[in-house]
Amino acid sequence: MTTQSLKDATDAVYRSLENDNEDIDLHIAALKAAMGEAGEAQAVFEAGRLPQNNREGRKMMQSYFKKRGVRVIFN
Repeated sequence: MTTQSLKDATDAVYRSLENDNEDIDLHIAALKAAMGEAGEAQAVFEAGRLPQNNREGRKMMQSYFKKRGVRVIFN
């Protein structure tokens, strides 16, 4: 199985969030694999691209991803 690039995996997460979290768990798993291959310890997301760009939405996203083994920060 080929691992997606980190950028592709991040873009897939953005698309999933925009589409009511469609297949979000699959995209998080792909992101986690891409992060491992790239040697990254945390995923960086642009807060402006999130559908729920408020503190509550960002904290919920961080919590959900953390439960799946992905540490999220925003720039």
